Amino acid sequence: MPPRSSVPVHRPARRATGLGLAAVSLLLLTGCFAEGSGAASGEGSDGSSDARVELAMLQPPRSGLSPLSDDAFKLSRWSTAETLVRLDEAGDARPMLATEWEQVDDTTWSFTIRDGVTFHDGTELTAENVAASLERAVTAEPAPRILDGVEMTVAAEGDTVRVTTAETDPLVPQRLSSPQLSILAPAAYEGTAVDPVGHGTGPFELTAVDGTSGATLERYEDHWDGAAAAAGIDVSFVPDGTARAAALRTGEADVVEAVPVGQAAQVEEDLLEEVPMPRTNTLYLNTEDGPFTDPALRAAAREALDPQSVVDGVYEGRADVAAGLLGPAIPYAAEGRDTDAYRELLADRAEAGDPAGQKITIGTFTDRAELPEVAVQLQQQLEQAGFEVELDVREYQYIEADALEGTFDAFILSRATVLDSGDPVAYMVSDFGCEGSFNISQFCSEAVDAALDKAEKAAPGEERRTAIMEAEAAVLAEDAAIPMLHERVIQGEQDDVEGAARDPRERELITAETTVAERGNR
Repeated sequence: MPPRSSVPVHRPARRATGLGLAAVSLLLLTGCFAEGSGAASGEGSDGSSDARVELAMLQPPRSGLSPLSDDAFKLSRWSTAETLVRLDEAGDARPMLATEWEQVDDTTWSFTIRDGVTFHDGTELTAENVAASLERAVTAEPAPRILDGVEMTVAAEGDTVRVTTAETDPLVPQRLSSPQLSILAPAAYEGTAVDPVGHGTGPFELTAVDGTSGATLERYEDHWDGAAAAAGIDVSFVPDGTARAAALRTGEADVVEAVPVGQAAQVEEDLLEEVPMPRTNTLYLNTEDGPFTDPALRAAAREALDPQSVVDGVYEGRADVAAGLLGPAIPYAAEGRDTDAYRELLADRAEAGDPAGQKITIGTFTDRAELPEVAVQLQQQLEQAGFEVELDVREYQYIEADALEGTFDAFILSRATVLDSGDPVAYMVSDFGCEGSFNISQFCSEAVDAALDKAEKAAPGEERRTAIMEAEAAVLAEDAAIPMLHERVIQGEQDDVEGAARDPRERELITAETTVAERGNR
């Protein structure tokens, strides 16, 4: 049986329950946290205990915890809803509710459904209710993001589910790993809404949701892979970063999602875990209009930038200087750059020209607090190299259309490089393909399009990873964009937390292996 998670986890020693922040008389904190269920009373012979995990999360549900929305990632991070397939660290598909699968023909896949699985309401998992659950996602309006632009039909055949796509899609198994395609019991789909309470298959049963305040989950004793170590999870939604950091600092929370960089200094360093994210802060250069149509000036901009000073000054050292479009959250990226094929693609890069006072306008947005600061640093660096730089900084909703239309000579963007399938090809096609829907660089290259087409068609595994890295090199060779840094998220864990997942894809957090010790023993 495959392990529950291939995500690296922290394994020290641990404690117990209840989160109520009534004891914390700090500004903004009163009433932030859900009330826990009482103190732990010990550990059972099977490794389980009465200890509960107190979890502080960044954002409340936006769509009633519907798995067809981005709220699905909360259900996944609580280990209450499961998918047919999971992804390992490299992004390869592994069994979950499906034990195996095969590609029947170019557009058809067959998935064998695991025996002995029950939903939290006691209903048996069958191919029929798996197909019905997926069909609800396929026909949803709007469609879940993972199915955007994908035509798919689903049908049960004996103990298997057959998935057929309109076009050849080598990533069907990876798509079915998306939390937005979680399998819920038939009773979850009564009416127009989707109700996950009591209807998942995971090691924790979602038993109550308190609006946008919190949620309660209990250990599901009959989970197909064995009972969870912790008795349950008490979730509190705490949008205020100061409050989340204070909960970690005072010990009111066991695990805290997304501690702000600005608050990290207020917390003991050994309570913070930095998780590399598949998100790259990039300077996109307009290759269609203006100064950066000249490859020599694009090269001059590349050589002028000092990403390390941005990492040190804006991110307080809590980011990684970019070596390419894909960062350390993509485990094969560094190795993929250490090849002759990759280096050869970069060998004919243009040499830097003289900016000679060339005027350029750089756009970015205020919604991510660090980006205006990044813009100021880049302005200084480019002006030192000889450019004359004007900044245009607005809220994202007021600047996106201009960015996509090529209004700016350059644009600073923090961009997710791995989307719901766990694969970066969709991001690369969107941003650097001639017909890309998010092509801020207004970039079109036959060589890059050919490399992207090869990557899109490649089979998952080594063949696809090699093609992805060659496509990255092809983009960088033409300086359509200058990757500057890869972001990290700071996850808070008390020093006696064991087994909390540190997942760059933000799909896992509290797992069946996560344990806490009694609060009184801390």
